Amino acid sequence: MLKKLNKQLEKIMPLITPVSVIAGVLLSTYIKDYSFLIPWIFAFMTFAGSLNSNFQSLKDVILHPFPIFVAMMILHVVMPVWAWGVGHIIYPSDAYTITGLILAMVIPTGITSFIWVSIYKGNIPVVLSVILIDTFLSPFIVPYSLSIFMGQKIEMDYLDIMMGLMGMVVIPSIIGMMLNQLTKGKINEQLGSRLAPISKIFLGFVVMLNGAVVAPYLKNINLKLVGIAFVVFCLALTGYLFSFFIGKFLVKERNTVITMTFSGGMRNISAGAVIGVTYFPSAVAVPVVIGMLFQQVLASLAGHFIARYYNKRLEKRESVAL
Repeated sequence: MLKKLNKQLEKIMPLITPVSVIAGVLLSTYIKDYSFLIPWIFAFMTFAGSLNSNFQSLKDVILHPFPIFVAMMILHVVMPVWAWGVGHIIYPSDAYTITGLILAMVIPTGITSFIWVSIYKGNIPVVLSVILIDTFLSPFIVPYSLSIFMGQKIEMDYLDIMMGLMGMVVIPSIIGMMLNQLTKGKINEQLGSRLAPISKIFLGFVVMLNGAVVAPYLKNINLKLVGIAFVVFCLALTGYLFSFFIGKFLVKERNTVITMTFSGGMRNISAGAVIGVTYFPSAVAVPVVIGMLFQQVLASLAGHFIARYYNKRLEKRESVAL
């Protein structure tokens, strides 16, 4: 039953996050007081997602270092610089919005990128390595990246942010991988498949609670909010485009290009929203939360584009051969 439920939830993944954001805004009066549960729920999701990987995956860093290096450069140099530039051009005097745009780009790659990479037959070892490395480095990368880009404009408790990321992402990941390693993968077969649909449901709850916290900024729809939504959509879209074309230019192999597209385009946006809501004024979290509306939808569109692109190339080769 849980496996069937998981398959059904996978089909509606592009709808889960937008619906959850809207529900959170509408029900904010009733559920906003439960926002303290967000880090705990997210830690469970990270733990469940890490049950299908182990420390052997890190060996691929040594065997295939270049694609991983390129993916990390896209995630933490290309896209944050791009967000910083766009933010200063469009919102030159709004430090909170600029910080929110940068935060949406410096957070680690999305764990759900593994799902999309596996669906479109990408390079599994590389995506696992990127997720693991980026997750482990995120407590250091996120606060210091924001410090570099924003300087003293935004006050942050760096130690608190690092500890939050350690609790939500790093420690649950280590525990999940240790269990996978010790049981030689049996834990994923026995427990991981059962927790998968629960994690997807919990994702909806996390998004809903985050939506409730920033509801005051999303309820009053005005030109600024619409403008931020458009900018966030364009930034997220260019993340997939940059990752695809950089991958095509530097790496070339089909399965690795697919991996880089999803790794560079997706973000652990729930973690970003938690950071924004917990450690910053609500205005900073608005661009990140709005990004939840587009995350899975854009991933679905990117997968469709990739499939059509490579299918056309295959048909062309076959016609030439004939």
